[in-house]
Amino acid sequence: MDPGRQLGLVVDDDTDIRSMLADYLAMSGFEVRQAANGLEALVHVKRERPQVIVLDLHMPRLNGLDAVQRIRAVDRTAKVIVVTGDADRALHDRALRLGASVVLTKPLDLAALDAAIGPPPSSPSAAADVGEAEALAAVVTPGPRRLVLIVDDDPELRAALEELMVAHGHRAQVANDAVAALRMIGHEAPDLVLLDIELPGLKGSDALPAILTLAPRAKVIMVSGSPNSDVAKQSLAAGAFDYVMKPIDLEYLTQTVETALATTRAGR
Repeated sequence: MDPGRQLGLVVDDDTDIRSMLADYLAMSGFEVRQAANGLEALVHVKRERPQVIVLDLHMPRLNGLDAVQRIRAVDRTAKVIVVTGDADRALHDRALRLGASVVLTKPLDLAALDAAIGPPPSSPSAAADVGEAEALAAVVTPGPRRLVLIVDDDPELRAALEELMVAHGHRAQVANDAVAALRMIGHEAPDLVLLDIELPGLKGSDALPAILTLAPRAKVIMVSGSPNSDVAKQSLAAGAFDYVMKPIDLEYLTQTVETALATTRAGR
């Protein structure tokens, strides 16, 4: 990132709108990042701390309201500008209560966007603000190793996920069924659980409430081998952070894990 430019983040699942807003921010002097959903946005927020975030409300995987709340848990200083085609005033008020700086409606009035963004970005002052220094320290200073519990009856996948978590600096424990996982959680609460939905005996979806009771701060990512959207939605409604499908997209899983752990750290 160019140290003389502020960073803007555009979050929208509509490619055309996202590109248009990104171009507009770039013309306004920002270095720009783009994200197609709220989970991707959280990864950028954790790693790069953009000063301005332009965020759609209706997105897949993590909607805008949840994204605003989780962004605020990670960074209290960013200017979060919500844009939406929904004229529901109650929805706008909720976004503001969760931490949005302003809510703008589509079609977007660029003059209103300019006003929301504020003065053009300028070179950073030699004397850094204390809050900014603390935010930078949080990014560059390694935190404690986080514990990830992998629960899957497939030994090859279990080993691959364990290797992936260790490669990213986390501690990893493994269990081949939900009962064994619950015993392990009773001894040490993990920060995150990768939980297969279809486990022998006690299914992962049925074990989820017990896991969240034993480890209420843990984030749970469900892993499914069948495209059953109803089960996935039920798991999310029951408190799961996200779900991924097999065969697992390891890049996406890594992003989701880092985002979940970032929100866990922020909430502690």
